[in-house]
Amino acid sequence: MTLAPASPAMRLSLALTGHREGNVAFAANRAAIVTQLDAIFQQISETSAANADQLVPLAATRLHSLIADGTDQIGMTLGAKRGWELVAPLPAGRDLNLAINSHATSVDDALALLGGANPPDPKCAAAAGAIRHWYDRCLLFELADSDEVLAAQFIASLENLADREASHRFSATVSAQVALAGRVMIEQSDFMIAVWDGRSANLIGGTGHTISIALDRGCPVVRIDPANPAGWHILHAPESLAALPPSEDREAALDELVQRALRPGEGGALRSGAESLAGEAWHSHSSRLWTGYRRIEAMFGGDGRPFRSLVTQYESPTEIARGSGRSVLAAAADLPGGDSALPPRIEAEVMRRFAWADGISARLSDAYRGGMTLSFVFSVMAIISGISYEPFAGAEYKWLFATGEFLLLASILGIIWLGGRERWHKRWFETRRVAEYFRHAPILLLLGVARPAGRWPKGTDTSWPEYYARHALRGLGLPRVAVTREYLRRAATDLLDAHVTAQRDYHRAKAKRLNTVHHRLDKLSERLFQAAIVSVSLYLACAAGAALGILPGTFVSKLGKYTSFFGVVFPTLGAGLAGIRYFGDFERFAAISEVTAEKLDSVHTRIDLLMSAPDHALSYSQLSELAHAADDIVVSEIENWQSVFGGKHITVPV
Repeated sequence: MTLAPASPAMRLSLALTGHREGNVAFAANRAAIVTQLDAIFQQISETSAANADQLVPLAATRLHSLIADGTDQIGMTLGAKRGWELVAPLPAGRDLNLAINSHATSVDDALALLGGANPPDPKCAAAAGAIRHWYDRCLLFELADSDEVLAAQFIASLENLADREASHRFSATVSAQVALAGRVMIEQSDFMIAVWDGRSANLIGGTGHTISIALDRGCPVVRIDPANPAGWHILHAPESLAALPPSEDREAALDELVQRALRPGEGGALRSGAESLAGEAWHSHSSRLWTGYRRIEAMFGGDGRPFRSLVTQYESPTEIARGSGRSVLAAAADLPGGDSALPPRIEAEVMRRFAWADGISARLSDAYRGGMTLSFVFSVMAIISGISYEPFAGAEYKWLFATGEFLLLASILGIIWLGGRERWHKRWFETRRVAEYFRHAPILLLLGVARPAGRWPKGTDTSWPEYYARHALRGLGLPRVAVTREYLRRAATDLLDAHVTAQRDYHRAKAKRLNTVHHRLDKLSERLFQAAIVSVSLYLACAAGAALGILPGTFVSKLGKYTSFFGVVFPTLGAGLAGIRYFGDFERFAAISEVTAEKLDSVHTRIDLLMSAPDHALSYSQLSELAHAADDIVVSEIENWQSVFGGKHITVPV
């Protein structure tokens, strides 16, 4: 018996940024800032706990920061006190990050820290000790791909403190890396807590700039003014940097932020949705009864063997690691310096959930689309059955044909009733969304890339699939890895590009097949209407011949039964095929796949260009942007697909 994967635990994820100890306003109000941060953290903990009974299992809150001195380390202390998970995306490799953030002022201090030793300067040594303390307690995601350049610039800036050009060069490079680490932190979080004086949002990598990026990506910010910590407020949009938001019940607003992060707006739908997905019956293969839609594709798609068996074997969650997921898991395990614990978790927590949702969705898709296609076929057969007695039998046998018509019409109503009761349409939409979010997730996870919480799409009726997928992926979080150029190059070719090209080729083939189906159905419908005109024209010509005495009247009378019959049958068949074509929207689906394939091919071209560049030109920033581009294409395709079938509920075939 195939068992459903466990529902993912819900987890609140926070980002933390703010001024350092050297900020004047921060230093003057440090105690009040600590008190206010502690109060906000406590409210978050209490609100999370209060919502636990409405959720599937609730995991420990996760706190992200760059563990610089000041706000970051204070927040980490407060989070650790509450048992929160601590994660640090570092703007450089751990040794280089330590040297930079310990405020080394001499080459000797810097070289000692880069070599893993204690620096001569006591203040620098104390700062390094504080950071090492958190290194031992945090999961570290190290952006080490620029370490060689950054370390050289760092040492050059210390060798001659009067060299402003060297100082500016180092400052620009490290600021860009800090901004990148801040972006990683934002993508992993539901909302941000920031201690900021509000003075500048333009300094790359600074607190204001990080806040600006968060708001631009839909991540709300709880902003604490160091000059007035008790007067904190919540920012929701980039425009709030220019004008403070109107006064509000801040505690209630913070509670709402926590609740919205942990469960969708429709309340208990997350739990019921997750339980419904887990409660679906697993079938190892598709049903023979509901293959009507796929039969249309087989008959008119031009792939040959139109009457081949369409029974599909579904890959079970326990089989995917040895099947379709094997190459991805092997590539993940071979990443230089990769997180060895991550591939098994991806298999258990992502791939198995994908296989489950994909198999359930495929069967529901067959039921919904196959049921509607069968209804169109039955409606045509019902009309034909209702009029067949006249040319082929007599009025005394009309009851027999009427019985056939009745049974066909009743079958249509039965399909509509069954589809409505079983919620084929809605369940298909929901499970398909879940599956597609998981399909390319392993690549994003291995690169430490995530869709920001504020940029997940929303369903028209329910958002639980997005929350389900988001929290399942969040459970894995950032990999424990130092991202090097070798890591990036292998991930780009073996993971990202392999996935992009496979999906591109799939959509190209799909677009070609669906366009063929559309045009062949259209052409056959047209031919059937032409045949109806021929049938009616034949009768009219014969009737004219009878009127002119050329043909006997009895012949025309007998002929009329058949021409009338075919005059109804041909346009009925044509209309039925046209109805299937309209319902299937093959042309629009083909267009969606064509656009998706073109976009994916553009990403593939960009990856090729990046891979042809020398190693020093390869960066995490570039590759993560390409991963985001691929993710955006997937989400856009889901949204377009939903817009086509969203309003096509199972109903009377008209």
